[in-house]
Amino acid sequence: MSDSVRYDVAAGVGTITLDRPEAMNSLDTPTKVALRDTVRAAAEDDAVRCVVLTGTGRAFCVGQDLKEHIGLLEANDLDALWSTVPEHYAPIAQALAEMPKPVIAALNGVAAGAGASMAFACDFRILADTAGFNLAFTGIALSCDTGISWTLPRLIGQAKATELLYFPRTIPAAEAADLGLATRVVPAGELESVTAELATKLAAGPTLAYGAVRQALNYSASHTLHESLQFEADKMESTGSTADHRNAVASFVAKQKPTFEGK
Repeated sequence: MSDSVRYDVAAGVGTITLDRPEAMNSLDTPTKVALRDTVRAAAEDDAVRCVVLTGTGRAFCVGQDLKEHIGLLEANDLDALWSTVPEHYAPIAQALAEMPKPVIAALNGVAAGAGASMAFACDFRILADTAGFNLAFTGIALSCDTGISWTLPRLIGQAKATELLYFPRTIPAAEAADLGLATRVVPAGELESVTAELATKLAAGPTLAYGAVRQALNYSASHTLHESLQFEADKMESTGSTADHRNAVASFVAKQKPTFEGK
């Protein structure tokens, strides 16, 4: 395991922090393993009803650690070079995108390459006004990974996704908001408090319903209307059997504000 990934739980919010600021939170193998395992653990943690992914220092995450990558290239260690995509990057993306609870990316700085991909797999992206995105893959003559070919067109459309992936550049926070890549842009000094406010709200909400909505949206992206309608029906039945639903209906009838327990 690596000490470059921290995991803290408080009041229903699980915060995963990339803590390798001297390397701009780039992803060497120990960090990738720790991040993959931590995201999976957060998904299964019953004490967590909302997950926040963030970084320390001046970057959110600049993707693959290129120093490690160059070393593997020079050693001609092709197995280690390319097995990292199915062993690390793909599972991280899948765990973030399919987590049965809300996920927030709090971008304290630039998110490049796989760092941007991870942010796009989250439900919400809160950006410091000093943050930005760079879809750096083709800049080093590589294809794209960590789910960005699936998430990015869904956020901004196929044509714009193609342009940004073909011609990587730093997209500042304000432009990211205009494109639909940022949920909200805030002054850097307010990032933590704004993220905490949203995370607290989500953690107090109907967790199973949020998870079902995430699943339904993902399912519909690759299925027909008929199949998606059936999937919705199944999710309505499963969420309709929860204690949160029963309590919320009773509160509505009594004209009271419901309290959700995530059950």
